[in-house]
Amino acid sequence: MLNRELNSDACPLMPRPDGAPAGWAVSARPVPYPQAVAAMQARVDAIIEGRAGELVWLLEHPPLYTAGVSAKTGDLLDANRFPVFESERGGQFTYHGPGQRVAYVMLDLRERGRDVRFFVQALEAWVIDALAAFNVQGELRDGRVGVWVERRVPGLPPREDKIAALGVKLRRWVSFHGISLNVEPDLSHFAGIVPCGVTEHGVTSLVDLGRPVGMDDADAALKAGFQRMFGPVVEADAPL
Repeated sequence: MLNRELNSDACPLMPRPDGAPAGWAVSARPVPYPQAVAAMQARVDAIIEGRAGELVWLLEHPPLYTAGVSAKTGDLLDANRFPVFESERGGQFTYHGPGQRVAYVMLDLRERGRDVRFFVQALEAWVIDALAAFNVQGELRDGRVGVWVERRVPGLPPREDKIAALGVKLRRWVSFHGISLNVEPDLSHFAGIVPCGVTEHGVTSLVDLGRPVGMDDADAALKAGFQRMFGPVVEADAPL
């Protein structure tokens, strides 16, 4: 499978012309999925109406599965293992749980170019940039959503595993949902689904790759990368 290149003419940057910073919030405790979605939707409505600014919200969830708008029933292999929630985001089934950093990205694309494809490229580039801070080469693949790493073991064929997922939705040009990066989740929890509908490849994490990375380290790399791609941030209170 060939690499899917990011924009070859320029790094996919999406700063606001007015330079206004996005809020940057981190929840200290796992946030239940329904409450997180309700808070995210409320913030999106406030951004649309001009009552609140943009926000990137970093959190962890308790163990759960979500079904995106393209999810196939047969890809839910163990419906009784964890709670299952339908999601408005694009994509198929995915897992969220402790040790995985979820970043909900609520940005106003009315102020950032109204280009959905370029926005997705910028999110992908953001994750790849963060991984590079730990000497991990994240890659894209045609026909497969998310960020992948190639693993080589002497005597075995190369293997590709997914390290980050991406699923977004826009409402009146304001984004929500976002990305999830596997820092140190229990990878066995992914066995209850076919992650993102892909059966021939596995999942991995920074710790699984031998990187002694904690959540604070991952957050710092994500924050630095976000500022390179999207512009400045300012510390903000987490919705929950």
